[in-house]
Amino acid sequence: MITFEDIKKNKEVNTYIQKADEALIALGYTEHSFFHVGKVAHDAAFILKSLGYDDHDIELVKIAGYLHDIGNLVNRVDHSQSGAIMAFRILDHLDVDPIDIAVIVSAIGNHDEGTGVAVNPIAAALIIADKSDVRRSRVRNTDIANFDIHDRVNYSVKNSKLSINDEKTIITLNLEIDTNVSPVMEYFEIFLNRMIMCRKAAEALKLQFKLIINNQQIM
Repeated sequence: MITFEDIKKNKEVNTYIQKADEALIALGYTEHSFFHVGKVAHDAAFILKSLGYDDHDIELVKIAGYLHDIGNLVNRVDHSQSGAIMAFRILDHLDVDPIDIAVIVSAIGNHDEGTGVAVNPIAAALIIADKSDVRRSRVRNTDIANFDIHDRVNYSVKNSKLSINDEKTIITLNLEIDTNVSPVMEYFEIFLNRMIMCRKAAEALKLQFKLIINNQQIM
């Protein structure tokens, strides 16, 4: 089986990640580069490992996490579907087992809000890890006066932590937000659909999703 480390070292893959992020820079989007995909891969693996999934599934979710945003190279619109097709081509050419390709491609094709559904545990973990990556360092705009709502919300997040309780029944996204930068309501204005998607993905993993902002439970 191909490994996560093999994918991380693949020149073709890394070129697509870099160029996809450059396209998003031109559009004024937050960071979607190697740190983001690496963090998503790490957090998705943490979720499945915490729930007792085997090493094979953990490897698959890390690969899906690393590849999940390459479709932005084609267009931001429907990037999950185009990214899934790109991932299929890459993995097929690397002679990855068709069953593993199917799982990874399904996860990537279902990771975005609006069209995505937690069709398998890999997809569920990917959704939660991706939608939970809200942080100040994702903001590229250096002029605070010209921040849009996405810049303000991400920049307001001083600390972010994803955790699972010892009983393996609750997954919690705990955020510390500077409300002088962005009120909590703005977070919901742009992220409500994503948080609902996280809740449904958590349910697919037999977990309850909780969102805590500044020590207050919101969901």
